[in-house]
Order: sequence, then structure tokens, then C-alpha cells
Amino acid sequence: MPSSNVNSRARARTVSPFRSQVAVITGAGAGIGQALAIALARQGAQLALCDIDAAGLDTTAGLCGAAGVPGLTSVVDVTDRSAMTTYAAGIALRFGRISYVFNNAGVILTGRIDNSTYDDIEHVVAVDFWGVVNGTKAFLPYLIESGGGHLINISSAYGLIAAPAYSAYCAAKFAVRGFTEAIQQEMLVAGYPVNVSCVYPGAVRTSIMRAGRYAAGEDQDAVLNLFDRMARTSPDQAASTILRGVIARHRRILVGPDAGAADVLARVTGTGYQRVFQLARSLTNRQHRGTPARRDS
Repeated sequence: MPSSNVNSRARARTVSPFRSQVAVITGAGAGIGQALAIALARQGAQLALCDIDAAGLDTTAGLCGAAGVPGLTSVVDVTDRSAMTTYAAGIALRFGRISYVFNNAGVILTGRIDNSTYDDIEHVVAVDFWGVVNGTKAFLPYLIESGGGHLINISSAYGLIAAPAYSAYCAAKFAVRGFTEAIQQEMLVAGYPVNVSCVYPGAVRTSIMRAGRYAAGEDQDAVLNLFDRMARTSPDQAASTILRGVIARHRRILVGPDAGAADVLARVTGTGYQRVFQLARSLTNRQHRGTPARRDS
């Protein structure tokens, strides 16, 4: 067999399914959104990138340009329903077709509910849940029209299990999970050619905790130190896992070993995982006080 034929077949096998496809990413100015943008740029996708952070978007565009595709950047607030609708229409007009939408923008609040303000709670729910709703509603008609689109909504490992001090964040991420799983069924029942995935990242080494809000009484330095110890997954690793899941059309995409552990805990123990958390916290507190944990004989 001529070597030219072998080479052409090898190239055909390695062509990315994202090549020349239009991918929209919200929250593209940092973290997982930025990593997704760079990974897709390397694979030849056409990019529509938005964020509320103009400087972050500029950085992402530069990194994507170095990877091959600078992308089209727009400063958009995902909580602004009208702005998102206008943005989606403009992207569809500009590119003619939209294949992938990553509803990724997110924020976090750390603090007990009794110390959290309504403003902080509403901010988290507005971005983390309503931002996903707005992105889905704005872009879904174009994904349906494409004849083979894919909607990817970002939840969290805290959309599988809850944790103290993160009630608002958990509420929003659990809501994203339910919202997305309902849409998965709706697309099937309606016969629409749209794949729908929900992504559950564990602790990923992004700036979300440093940029987050903190309720009264929270020790921000202690929280950040704990997060830095827990966050074993890099944004690049997260993006790679997500894109593999999208290619495989997985409905549920777990990112990081901690997300896998959360999924198992939720499936096996139901709400029993809360007792595991309480035991772990009790042991940690005893160690900090220098008191050995009691062992029953």
C-alpha cells in the first residue's frame, strides 16, 4: 500500500470532531472555561468566548491565538437574560451554526447560612443556576437547528453531595443537575438531535475560591489553604476529561477522583454521607486540639 494512502488515513483518524465546529463557552476568562477554550483552539474549533471579566477574556484570547484560534470574545453577564438572548442571536448570525455550548460561568460563597446575606446567596444562585438557564434558553434553539448540537452544563461534585458552609452553592449546583437531567429527557421525547451532558467537577485548581465571597466569621486564609490541599486536578486535566466525555456523548461527566468518590457516596449511602463528613470533621478537630480520637473496644 502506498505510504501516502497510509498517511492520509492516519490523519483522518486523528482529525478532532471539534475541528471547524462552533463552540460557545461562558466564563471563559479563567479556570475551566479558559482551559476548555485553549484545548478546543488546539483542536481547530471556532470559538465564541464570553465572560464578565474583560481582562480575563483578553488573556484567554491570547492563549487561544497561540494555540491556533484566537476566538471571538464578548463581555456578557450570564445573569442578564436579555443580553444572553442577544448574544446568542449574534453568534448564530456571525458563524451560521452553533454546535457546542458550554454553560460554565460560576461563582462561590463560603459561610454558614445564618451568617450569609441574602445578597450573597442571590448572587450565587443568579450566576450558577440562572446563568445556566439563560445560556440554555438562549442557545438551545440554535443547537436544535444545527441538527446535531451538544449542550454541556457545568454542575459540581457539590451537585451530587452537599457540604456545610456551601448551602447556596450546593442549592444552585443541585438545581443545575435537575434542570439538565430534565432537558436530557425532553430532547429524547421531542426527538431533537441534541446531546446533553452535565459535568460534575471536584476541586479544580482555579481562582474560584480566591474570587469567591465569604460570609461573616469565615477564615478566608484557612479556607484557601484547605482548598489548595484538596484541589489535585488542574484546569487542563479537567478540560481534557470534559471533552472526552463530550466526544463519547456521556450524559454525566465526573471530573477528578473526588467527584468520583462523591458520586459513589451519594449512590451507596444516600444521605448517610453526611455522617462520614461529621466523623471526618470530628477527627480533624481532635487532631488540631492534640486529643486522640476515642476508639471503641
